[in-house]
Amino acid sequence: MTAPLSAPSSNPSAVTHEVTNQPPPLTGHDVADDPVLLEGVRREGADWYLDELHRLGRRAGSEEVQRRAEEANRCEPVLRTHDQYGNRIDEVDFHPAYHALMEEAVGAGLAGAAWADERPGAHVARAAGFMVWSSAESGHGCPVSMTYAVVPALRHSPDLAETYEPLLTGRAYDPGLRTPTGKRGLLAGMGMTEKQGGTDVRANTTTAAPSPDGTWRLRGHKWFTSAPMNDLFLVLAQAPGGLSCFLVPRVLPDGSRNTFRIQRLKDKLGNRSNASSEPEFDDTVAWLVGAEGKGVRTIIDMVTMTRLDCVLGSASGTRAALAQAAHHVRHRRVSGALLIDQPLMRNVVADLALESEAATTLALRLAGAADRARHGDAGERAFLRLATAVGKYWVCKRQPAAVAEALECLGGNGYDEASGMPRLYRDAPLNGIWEGSGNVNALDLLRALAREPESLDAFHAETGAAAGGDRRLDEARRALKDELVLTEDAPLRARRVIERAALVLQGSLLVRHAPAAVADAFCASRLGSDRGLAFGTLSPGADFGGLLERLPR
Repeated sequence: MTAPLSAPSSNPSAVTHEVTNQPPPLTGHDVADDPVLLEGVRREGADWYLDELHRLGRRAGSEEVQRRAEEANRCEPVLRTHDQYGNRIDEVDFHPAYHALMEEAVGAGLAGAAWADERPGAHVARAAGFMVWSSAESGHGCPVSMTYAVVPALRHSPDLAETYEPLLTGRAYDPGLRTPTGKRGLLAGMGMTEKQGGTDVRANTTTAAPSPDGTWRLRGHKWFTSAPMNDLFLVLAQAPGGLSCFLVPRVLPDGSRNTFRIQRLKDKLGNRSNASSEPEFDDTVAWLVGAEGKGVRTIIDMVTMTRLDCVLGSASGTRAALAQAAHHVRHRRVSGALLIDQPLMRNVVADLALESEAATTLALRLAGAADRARHGDAGERAFLRLATAVGKYWVCKRQPAAVAEALECLGGNGYDEASGMPRLYRDAPLNGIWEGSGNVNALDLLRALAREPESLDAFHAETGAAAGGDRRLDEARRALKDELVLTEDAPLRARRVIERAALVLQGSLLVRHAPAAVADAFCASRLGSDRGLAFGTLSPGADFGGLLERLPR
């Protein structure tokens, strides 16, 4: 006879799975409760936005939004090329969590709304909101960013801007393919690269032919067009007068579908919540934007703003990873002491905090320059021309290393998908590639030196504002001036030069605006002779307490 199963023992000594020494979930907090971010917003002229920023920060840190972020990445977009009857529809279905994130982002004014806001600091406010909200989930930031960036390019054709700008700058998220002017709000995208040319857009083979009715007809393909369910796209194509920029709506004014055949969705490393596609054009109706043959000059206004968002996004991703690491080490004990009190971990986290502060400060400085350039400041416009390339190169380049180090602070927990750190890590390389890889931005720096020397003057004026504040910074500035010259070997050393320019610019900003502990540690570890190759190699003389005080709350 089989003995009956006994009830589980109530003896505490028999419990084998008691959870101890694990941090609580990082939820229910205010992502905007970050001294570096808040100081930067005030400094760049958007202190009027702080209440709204905190509201957005509490939403981004909520359990609800974090769950939606996970769902939007786990349940990826699905392409439907045909309906049940065989009609071509080329639609992409998204999980409801993605739509919920988009609705909040657009409703918070993170898409095109800043262009309709005449208040000084409107673009700084939008930048800070974008950084806070992107920390929860970055994939849906792609259509948000492109909608923000399309407005200045579209203004090259005032009639088109008059029609579409009010809907691009609104705060209504209205998904679905319908007549653009009949919707409550619009989203925009871009189609530049082709498989045979990539960043060499002058090798594009998509053609544009004029029609008697004043429109154009496109034929060809694009290799990497994100957010294909957006309403409008700026597309580069070869017209009789040369490479030109065109507006391509998914739905035509009469309500019929424009030809926008989605061949497939990309199977990407990260950015999984966002659909990226390969569209084909075949007698596709388009409208010329800007002058014929000046396509690059027209669309570069959009590219510049998306590059700014790359800097904002990378600074945000770095800060999000730092927040996770800081939360972990504040709660985890090793050898009887909290990790945050262990000397070597203090060095690692302080170094990550230093990297994040430099990235955030530079990102908000660029947003401030964009805001003031919009209001007619020629000096800020010149500074932005060179500094955007510098910031895009360096902040995006540093994000993957910083996120990897932050992940390591959590040990095996950080390698577990449930921690959210693997998603941050997969997303980290994106901004370094999108809108121009490292080499593209390094060479863009050389183009700025050759074609717009006033941008170099503005850059030197900016970094020179900290002259005398730190000996190491002064020495680095003098060395950089000797390197920022167009010699025969300039392309070969362009990465070295742009890296040095980024560190000098960040050092100048921190010497002027950050606490002494931050500025001194940055100049010693990034500009001085005492430089380590990994995070956590700050000199024992660094003010670790002062650096750790700058962690997100």
